[in-house]
Amino acid sequence: MNFNEFTDEVVALLKEKMGSTCTVTVTEVLKNNNVRLTGIVIKEETCSIAPTVYLETPYKRYQEGISLEVIAEEIRDEYEKYAHNLQLDMDFFKDFAQVKGGIFHKVINYEKNKELLKDVPYIKWHDLVVVFYYAMEEAVFGKATILLYNSHLAMWRQTVDEIYHIAQQNMKQKMPELLVSMKELMEELAGIEVDETIQPLYMLSNREKMFGASAMLYSEKIKGLADRLGSDLLILPSSTHEVLLLPEQRDQRYDFYRQMVKEVNTTQVDPEEILSFNLYRYDRQKEEIEEVAV
Repeated sequence: MNFNEFTDEVVALLKEKMGSTCTVTVTEVLKNNNVRLTGIVIKEETCSIAPTVYLETPYKRYQEGISLEVIAEEIRDEYEKYAHNLQLDMDFFKDFAQVKGGIFHKVINYEKNKELLKDVPYIKWHDLVVVFYYAMEEAVFGKATILLYNSHLAMWRQTVDEIYHIAQQNMKQKMPELLVSMKELMEELAGIEVDETIQPLYMLSNREKMFGASAMLYSEKIKGLADRLGSDLLILPSSTHEVLLLPEQRDQRYDFYRQMVKEVNTTQVDPEEILSFNLYRYDRQKEEIEEVAV
């Protein structure tokens, strides 16, 4: 059974299981880096919002031998588990005063997201763009976010620059930057001592480790690290969630690090989380981040 047939079968089963008070529809969602996912939207007549369940993972489970009946029941059970919380009144989203404290930003790739950016407010930054999202506070949603569109800013009568200023403040206060050496990180995760003689390598993110690459936009610790090491810093885009920093050497082999970034992006990073294939550097004298020319 191919993916389209699988989708049709799951929708048919869910319509039987959910009853006449729910609508079950299929939608294609454009995600970061032009990744397109197929989702099932389940909506109760009395609810103002509806959850979307993406089917790519359930389809893999079906291919591994899990029955359609089990998959449909799991989707239904998950919906019913949180159904009473879905009465959340989204009218608050129209009131900017209630929303502004939950607006944050992230950086994504410009070239890979040109279609998405037709409808999304953004600020260009090197080969990346800064876009904005609202983080849901309700526990039921976990770390659910709502990407902000031009229509949202028009509704709130806010400009991109105003939203950026608010997002910057929220990032600094609620998503403070996290700069940690890979030595410390590896020792913490693996419980083994790492050789002190290896080249210093650091990870920059935020304390939530969610869309942490945007910490580059408000980091105060990058300057401190460069001053402590007495050198400019080479910045490797690890993913949308973090970047790696290392002291730049005069005989820096940029091609080596470009190849490293390319290999990691193509073999280790989820397509939706790839940030860039380019390199960046922190210029200690200018106190700013610039893109390394090819």
